[in-house]
Amino acid sequence: MFIQTEATPNPATLKFLPGKVVLDSGTADFRDADEAAAQSPLAGKLFAIDGVTGVFFGYDFVTITKDDASEWPHLKPAILAGIMEHFMSDAPVMAEQGAGNEIAPGEEFYDESDETIVATIKELLDTRVRPAVAQDGGDITFRGYRGGTVFLHMKGACAGCPSSTATLKHGIQNLLRHFIPEVQGVEAV
Repeated sequence: MFIQTEATPNPATLKFLPGKVVLDSGTADFRDADEAAAQSPLAGKLFAIDGVTGVFFGYDFVTITKDDASEWPHLKPAILAGIMEHFMSDAPVMAEQGAGNEIAPGEEFYDESDETIVATIKELLDTRVRPAVAQDGGDITFRGYRGGTVFLHMKGACAGCPSSTATLKHGIQNLLRHFIPEVQGVEAV
């Protein structure tokens, strides 16, 4: 098994491509070792590596975030071994109770009168933003819309990335404003 790695715009995050499907649908973002171990055997194994502070699963990649004290040359071999060992064992990526921890519908907020605007925002995010962000090892999901402001949740490599503000303000905000004049701004939650 050959696992490729790719740098991301976030220097504390590295993208690992095992050449296999990681999650059939959705994404999973873990920032806590106990939560990770309870929901995913693979995430639990990766959090056991000293220096790992975040694990994110996409369709065909795993994104790992490290602490400031750790260096990639020291972490990479252990992470590669953990991912390879997991996939060679044919163990499930997620525990039986479910797939990724996507946003539950009740967590979104917007006024019913804005339903058409929200549908357009979600379509633009799904077709134009999320595929590009996934290439960098992250994900961006819709959280809400209020008073002309779109609220988005950044996950994986996007969470804590130094260029995330530029991505939000210059990339996503400009795209949404171009197609939806009602959008005045974009904020991360």
